[in-house]
Order: sequence, then structure tokens, then C-alpha cells
Amino acid sequence: MKIGLIGGAAALYLLAAGTLAVAAGQPTDPEIAHIAYTAGVIDIEAAKLAIEKATNKKVAEFAEDMLRDHEAVNVQALGLVGKLNVTPQDNAISQALSQAAEAKRAELAALEGAAFDKAYVENEVVFHAQVNGALETQLIPAAQNAELKDLLETGLKLFQGHQQHAEHVAAGLK
Repeated sequence: MKIGLIGGAAALYLLAAGTLAVAAGQPTDPEIAHIAYTAGVIDIEAAKLAIEKATNKKVAEFAEDMLRDHEAVNVQALGLVGKLNVTPQDNAISQALSQAAEAKRAELAALEGAAFDKAYVENEVVFHAQVNGALETQLIPAAQNAELKDLLETGLKLFQGHQQHAEHVAAGLK
């Protein structure tokens, strides 16, 4: 079951990443803003579910960190788009990420106890690796606005730390 959960998460996020890779041209700044915000919302919702369901203290603490950090980054992102008078633009990438996350949330919600804890943290490892890769190779290079690029670069550093934290928590659950 462990391999199925990890494989399922990886397949969903790789599907979303495939959408990113084959999207016509580079995403625009309004699309990038929407993608980044959507990724934050996805992790906020996953963290809320984990705070509600986690039975392992380290998993619950990790989820609280994810909630706090992703809410803070999304507030910064909304502040920036407001300052720049830009409306984030929905797009195929954001939609694919949302659909994948909805399926994963339903899968996680059906789990209980240690099975939930392990699946949530393993999903966080996969999700952060995917988001970090997209930030590094697609979104940051495509961003035209210097302030947006700076926010994405700051987010990347934070989310790389999240990935390492998730890997550490996951290793403790084995």
C-alpha cells in the first residue's frame, strides 16, 4: 500500500508537471502568480487535514509549520499582485494541480492513524519536490517582474526547507 500511495501521489504531480512542461510557451506573470498561489492553497488544505487527523506529534507539528508558512507566503503573494495591480490568471497548470490535489486529499481523508501520518508526509515530500522543481526550472526563469521573481526565489528557499523537513519526518516514521 505504501508504494501505491507514493506512486499515486507521484503520478498525480507528474501529470500536473507534464502540463507545466507542455504548456504553450512560457507562463505569463499573472499565470505564474496563480500557479504559485494555487500550490500554496493546496498545501494549506493538506496541512489543515493533517492537523485534524494526525496521530503522530511530529506529523502534526510539521502540518502546523506548513499551514503557517504557506499562509504567510500566500499573503505576501496577494500583497504583491495588489501592489502591481495584476489579477492572477487561472490556467491549465493551476487546474491540473487542483485536480490532482483534490484526488489526493480524498485518498488521504480515507486513511486513519499511522497510515494517514505516513501517507501525508510522503505526499508532502513528493509535492514539495515537484513544486520546487517547477519553481526552479519553469516559473522563476519565466517570471518577467523582478518583485515576482524575488518572491518566487524566496519561496523556493523556504519550500526546499519544507522538503527536507518532510523527508526527515518521513524517515522517522519508517
